[in-house]
Amino acid sequence: MMKQADLPDVIPLFPLAGALLLPRARLPLHLFEPRYLAMLEDALKTPQRLIGMIQPNKVPGRDGPGLFSIGCAGRVTQFSETEDGRYMLTLTGVSRFRLGEEIEGFTPYRRARVSWVGFDQDMGDEESDPAFERTEFLKGLAQFFEAQELETDWDSLKEADDELLINSLSMLLGFEPEDKQALLEAPSLSTRRETLVTLIQFALRGGDEDMMQ
Repeated sequence: MMKQADLPDVIPLFPLAGALLLPRARLPLHLFEPRYLAMLEDALKTPQRLIGMIQPNKVPGRDGPGLFSIGCAGRVTQFSETEDGRYMLTLTGVSRFRLGEEIEGFTPYRRARVSWVGFDQDMGDEESDPAFERTEFLKGLAQFFEAQELETDWDSLKEADDELLINSLSMLLGFEPEDKQALLEAPSLSTRRETLVTLIQFALRGGDEDMMQ
């Protein structure tokens, strides 16, 4: 298992709107652009095999890197090549990071200095959520799935550990990028679950902010 001291100061960045990776969770990716194929090739040459997932955040009329300040690095734990040269890979979340300065030149993909400070729990043991009321949560989730015409394996959801359930739903449900970022930046599993519940309730009420009061 990697420790925070093993993490590099510079990592490749993969900006992807709406894509959320969380520590200890798995994110499947499909790479086909030449610059990202080069990124994967270079990442596989390093001991950590890390790729930093981060969301674009370009504000019109404002200079800057156009990225949110916090992302999550994942280790390439599985990959396969298709006949036409594309790659299917799986990233397993290692730790969130805070974006520093971007490194210019030398690679076709973006790289940046990052800080891992403040995310010690990400590389620790699996989190639990003592205040989690699973029955009520699943009841609201069922309403959301019905409204969105989604299907799932309810038996698996009922049996999943707190972290797996909350993080998997945070990653898979189709919230806006800003909402995904709020889920990423939640300081604990409990606050992520609270944020997730708020987003589900907001969607069920048709986005009427007044009804959330």
